[in-house]
Amino acid sequence: MNEKELVAVIFGGTGFIGSFFACHLIESEGFKKVYVFDYHQIHEKKLSFRTKLIKQYPEIQIIYGDVRNPIDWIPNEKIGLIANFAAIHREPGHEIYEYFDCNLKGAYNVCNFADKVGCKKMIFSSSISPYGPSEELKDESSLPVPATAYGSSKLVAEKIHEIWQSQIPHQKQLVIVRPGVVFGPGEGGNVSRLIKALKKRYFFYTGNKKTRKAGVYVKELCNAMTWVLKKESSSDKVTTFNMSMNPGPSIEDYVKGISEIQGVNNFIPSVPEFFLLAASYIIELFAKPFGIEHPFSPLRIKKLNRSNNISPKYLEDNGYKYLYTLKSALEDWKKDCPEDWI
Repeated sequence: MNEKELVAVIFGGTGFIGSFFACHLIESEGFKKVYVFDYHQIHEKKLSFRTKLIKQYPEIQIIYGDVRNPIDWIPNEKIGLIANFAAIHREPGHEIYEYFDCNLKGAYNVCNFADKVGCKKMIFSSSISPYGPSEELKDESSLPVPATAYGSSKLVAEKIHEIWQSQIPHQKQLVIVRPGVVFGPGEGGNVSRLIKALKKRYFFYTGNKKTRKAGVYVKELCNAMTWVLKKESSSDKVTTFNMSMNPGPSIEDYVKGISEIQGVNNFIPSVPEFFLLAASYIIELFAKPFGIEHPFSPLRIKKLNRSNNISPKYLEDNGYKYLYTLKSALEDWKKDCPEDWI
């Protein structure tokens, strides 16, 4: 990619992964300009860290729009890279149809946009959800068996992007990444909730200490995506790869790592899953009618005992060198955003 092509568009660009990837392209890959295209206004973000991250780079320009609609905006510059991170993903939190409405229409409209602007390189962030829950270790060759609307929508969206690439297969390059739990500064997701639960001492094991939860630090994910993109070969223009630490950490690994960074030696009691699940249904019964947000969703309790056990086989086979361990990732997170740990 020559200097004139170092302009990118990131759909879902003010989201968690998108905001870090925009900064990564500027800091590490030499991009001169990055457009971040998003439905949500930047001031609507619940976590101010992402806003500060984006606003510190004059090379980043925000474009507001909805990928569920045809994308009429056309940049003035030649676009060398498109990254599609736009998605409805939180589970629970949406109606079934919403996952398909956003994730499928978004894939179709982003691919059409790529053709309009003549961009031949694209990264699509999928998920490990298409594999479905399983205790069996899954790699990129494993058969996807999605068990949720989100997982199904992501699998179909992958195929939409593959069709885009197949139209000019010798010119277009597509990278599909299937990340596990992505964590880091300003995340506000599963690992952030675990940090708070450990801090406030309301986290319990439910016989799930050894349950694997494939995960990766957001900065590692950004580095791996561009590493795979640059590993282009004339015979392989579509690359699908899993993204997780290797091996994927267990719940106990996360707990021990967080406790060490917090400087505490928590005793974590073990409670039968049945009791926590029963309590979560009672909490949900009273909280839902009033729109009260809480961390005790029955679906989240169930997910705690299900492994997301994936192998980043493509990265391993091709010699990718990890930048972070779980410990160093958590240390870096606390250094960048100490308010997440208070």
